Formats: sequence, C-alpha cells, structure tokens
Amino acid sequence: MKLFLPILILILFLLTTNTKLESKVLQDNKILYVSVNGLVCDFCARSIEKIFKRKQSVKSIDVNLEKMLITINLKEGENLTDETIKKLILDSGYEVVEVFREN
Repeated sequence: MKLFLPILILILFLLTTNTKLESKVLQDNKILYVSVNGLVCDFCARSIEKIFKRKQSVKSIDVNLEKMLITINLKEGENLTDETIKKLILDSGYEVVEVFREN
C-alpha cells in the first residue's frame, strides 16, 4: 500500500507529460485538407501522392477515395500556398473543390 500511492502519482505525471508533448507535436505540424472531384481509382490516388511527395515541404500525404479528400501533412516551418496546391491538382486532371487548413 505504501508503494501504491507513489506509483500512481508517477503514472499520472507521465501521462500528463506525454499528452503535453503530443499536443506540441500536433501544433507544430500543419495539416491541409483538399476536397477534390474526379478521384475514383487507386491509380488516381497514387498519381496525386507521387506529385506531392516530390515537394520538400510535404511530410506525408493521404488520399481518401471514398471521401474524395486529400490530407497533406507539412513539415515543421514549411508551407504550400492554396494556389500551388490547386495548380498541382488541376495539372493532374482533377478539380479542386476546396482547400482548408488545420492549425
């Protein structure tokens, strides 16, 4: 019983610290969402991924065919303008409906 309270306090401290670290990581990363018309197959998704992975500012990209939504995770301190995103997607043959940003 004497050991229970210190262990519980340690666990609570570690959980609180971890949550703060995760929150900081999420704040540092910019996430962009792009709603796109015309994404219907896996080939469409792979071509978009290939184009955006060439950009130095892109950390990761996910293409959701069901929602016709592209999620772009940018590297810390990096940015992509809406115009650049729209041009890359339009040049690939797809129509951008909307670009919205998290953070």
